[in-house]
Amino acid sequence: MSETTLSRPAAPRRGRLPLSGLLALSTAVFITVITESLPAGLLPGMRAGLGVSEAAMGQAVTVYAIGTALTVIPLSSLTAGWGRKPVLLTAMAGFVAANTVTALSDDYALTMAARFVAGMAAGLSWALMVGYARRLAPKGMEGRAIAIVMSGIPLALALGVPVGTFIGGVLGWRESFGVMSALAVLSIVWIALAVPDFPGQRAESRTPVLRAAVIPGVPAIMAVIAVYVIAFNVLYTYIAAFLERFGMGGSVDRVLLVFGLASIASIWITGAHIDRRLRHLTIAAAVLTGAAAAALAVFAEAPALVYVAVALWGLGHGGVPTLLQTAAGQAGAKAADTVQALVVTLWNAATAAGGALGGLMLVRFGPLSLAWTVVAAGVLILLVVVSGRRHAFPARSAVAERGPVPASDLPDRADLRDLA
Repeated sequence: MSETTLSRPAAPRRGRLPLSGLLALSTAVFITVITESLPAGLLPGMRAGLGVSEAAMGQAVTVYAIGTALTVIPLSSLTAGWGRKPVLLTAMAGFVAANTVTALSDDYALTMAARFVAGMAAGLSWALMVGYARRLAPKGMEGRAIAIVMSGIPLALALGVPVGTFIGGVLGWRESFGVMSALAVLSIVWIALAVPDFPGQRAESRTPVLRAAVIPGVPAIMAVIAVYVIAFNVLYTYIAAFLERFGMGGSVDRVLLVFGLASIASIWITGAHIDRRLRHLTIAAAVLTGAAAAALAVFAEAPALVYVAVALWGLGHGGVPTLLQTAAGQAGAKAADTVQALVVTLWNAATAAGGALGGLMLVRFGPLSLAWTVVAAGVLILLVVVSGRRHAFPARSAVAERGPVPASDLPDRADLRDLA
């Protein structure tokens, strides 16, 4: 892609972030995260309303992730030549439609179809977010811009899902999805007013998926994403079961609130330092996550120490999506949009895999095995990050010296044949 293709119309002055536009994107992220997780908190009401079993209703979360994982790369390729703003607005309109149908549907199959469409919209919007944030930001502040956009994740986990669940308990589960539709409409208006358009890519300048996947640094980052997301979901998906086994079943909401608040602090710290210390922050996140999981395993029967461990876990976790997606964007450079589509696909596939693996481990090995899995993952991630000093997780000086990856550095067809 030529530099003119990615030029910023009316770019903000150096040192000034376009907060309104970035917060509009963060709101869209907030909506996607809540939309994905909301059925977990509304499961009893949805099951009764649609007349299905709990296991069947639980697939409302699974089908959302499947919709994202299966369609993000095809949809990103199909819309690559479109203006970025129309694509984002189309994705948000998909949320309005999907959540409205979910709120009104009395048919299980129709509800599942709506959830699949919501997952498609999520994948398409997420594939745009990091590239959009980078293009909106002044030079040298891209990481901070991504951190602002990604702040929608811990906010949704800490506040959005519990509030949505509360609305479901007071008014009904349909009303919760109706609120999501209303929020998506407001997000569309905000994006339309505050976010500029950027041109799509010309066909001849697009990077094929296979070439993007083997750009130096990208394979190591993808390995870290796969290991981290699987391990995180092994434990987080079953944190209620973990706590219940050790006498804290009545404290799940408070434990998750501590985790969410610590995650918000983490993303604030990440945003303040990511443009200078991405490598160090990623190492710190791996160490904190591993240490927190070890503390959970060792002190599982000491409630006060469980809260401390969960707070450390949140501090380690909150900035991770920003760190890994920023690293992927830096490594991908001109192929960043294609790399981001790969990130979204892998993230959702790993989420599903982590949930499935955690369930098997809980039954076969017990709850402590979930925490020790995260410890092992933290050690493996630390090794990959430390060894990826040149391309995947470079020091600040390496990023500054390297600059964007030139087109000549992208692997050609011969390289791909050799890899095969």
